[in-house]
Amino acid sequence: MFNQVTSNDVTNKTYHYYTEFFETGQQVIHFNLYQIDLPKEDPVYTLKKVMAELDFSPLLERYSHLGRKGYNPIMLFAVLTYAALRGVRSVDRIVDLCTRDIAYMWLAQGEKPKRDVFYDFMNHKLSEPILMALHYQFIRKLQREGLVTLEALYIDGTKVEANANRYTFVWRGSINYHLANLLDSIQELYTQYNSFLMINGYDKKYKVPAMDMFIIEGIEKVRKVIEKNRTRKVNKKKKLSNNTIIEIDNMSPLELLKMQVHLKTIAEGEKIYFTCGKGKRKPEIQKLYEQLDVLGERLMKYKQSFEIMGDERNSYSKTDLEATFMRMKDDHMRNGQLKPAYNIQIAVENYFIIHSYISTDRTDYNPLIPVLKKHKEHLGCYPKEVTADSGYCSEKNLWFLEENNIDSYIKLQEHEAMKTRAYQKNIGKYRNMVKEGNSYRCANGRLLTHDHTEKRNTKGFERIFEVYACKNCDGCELKSECLYQYDEERHQHKNKTIKVNERWDALKAKSNENIQSEKGILNRLIRSIQTEGFFGDMKANDDFRQFNHRSAEKAHKEFTLYAFGKNLDKYHKFKMGKIKRYTGKSEKIA
Repeated sequence: MFNQVTSNDVTNKTYHYYTEFFETGQQVIHFNLYQIDLPKEDPVYTLKKVMAELDFSPLLERYSHLGRKGYNPIMLFAVLTYAALRGVRSVDRIVDLCTRDIAYMWLAQGEKPKRDVFYDFMNHKLSEPILMALHYQFIRKLQREGLVTLEALYIDGTKVEANANRYTFVWRGSINYHLANLLDSIQELYTQYNSFLMINGYDKKYKVPAMDMFIIEGIEKVRKVIEKNRTRKVNKKKKLSNNTIIEIDNMSPLELLKMQVHLKTIAEGEKIYFTCGKGKRKPEIQKLYEQLDVLGERLMKYKQSFEIMGDERNSYSKTDLEATFMRMKDDHMRNGQLKPAYNIQIAVENYFIIHSYISTDRTDYNPLIPVLKKHKEHLGCYPKEVTADSGYCSEKNLWFLEENNIDSYIKLQEHEAMKTRAYQKNIGKYRNMVKEGNSYRCANGRLLTHDHTEKRNTKGFERIFEVYACKNCDGCELKSECLYQYDEERHQHKNKTIKVNERWDALKAKSNENIQSEKGILNRLIRSIQTEGFFGDMKANDDFRQFNHRSAEKAHKEFTLYAFGKNLDKYHKFKMGKIKRYTGKSEKIA
């Protein structure tokens, strides 16, 4: 088996890693303490058997065959995986266990790697593609043994705090506010600059043109929100969020740099020297030059912040630029404080973690499609069915499932509200009106006819709404119940309008029918047990509430290693007969 794994281009040193760790060929006994008090049912034996079937050649290729032989990379991976199986994530703790715990000593073959060895291995040798390749090799093994089918995925997510300072936050709304004030100051400098050139005649003498202030799209909307918030503050009302996406392409500090170059040219031509220190008066041209320098640095700082956040986020942490501030269930301050975190997504089948995905989104809408694309990329096709909670219910997600022939078992956001009398008796909703051809008839018998078609494009996904309107709602005694947040003075002559998204309604109806079926009830029960059970074990038993590494890539590797260990633990328990495939009790309604 090992001859197949180590091809002809693998060096003798690489082959030695296999023979040394798995003890093929001549048996080498290092010392007799290996199996003292080590139970035969210990998962370390299962782990080593699984490792023997994996192809480590991509990992071994990252090691040079020249120079002194280092620690066996297969051994290091096995020790880290066994530590994850046992819920140990601290590298210092793993180093200590390699000198004290008999199972770790047996895996390490009596060697005692230090913390620098493990950090170098995780950060430089065990790249994310190599780790994912090893993970999916194991998933394929589970499929061959009939433990997973890879046809049904149960998806859920949780937020885990990033390894970042909780108080090094940067908010888009705050930057927008300060940027608006900065642009006012820059506009004043443009005016001073042009006046300085014209009054002194430098524009003609040195052929320096007047400069026009650059235009930034979206800043006017920011200014309007700022004015509204000032009024709301006086009236003691809650502030409006000011997270408008600013067009930063035209926000170039280079424009200010050009003005500085022109001022420097003029100063040299007029033999005006810049001064510094106490008791020395600065010339006007120097004051203008230094003001441009200060404002240019601030503008560059704000532009860099916008580039870090992109269009998808409204915050980030200075100590982990990829971490987003999210509201966590664990609120140590008891005041709804936001913390830098990552949104972990898992796709489970039969207790095994099939996929893991790290997202910077605060919600679960966007991560669903990347998880499914990951399934196709690594396993060849999309699954046949997906089960998830209402956090994943969006038109974009359900349409993606429909287009790729994936059965949706996703709970609707209004699933619980649909059971209430208020939902069923709300006469203002078109679902409780009577459809007549291309029109709707309201509870008072008045007709709402088709008015126009409205299209919305959100991040490349187009949604189509058909708008229906009533010609005249005057004198309707049900108007106060029909109109949303009815106000007698403002809505006296307002007519009822409704917006209908037929595709969205059809997708929701199909998914709702699926989750109400016997199979759907069972799927929802399995999802809640297996995904939420995993997160509960992870946070409560293994205390995995915060990452040890920074950046999304390293956080994903850390979690994937943890999931690999937990998958091995489940595999061992299946082999020992401690757990069986959960079939549930379909007569119980979730």
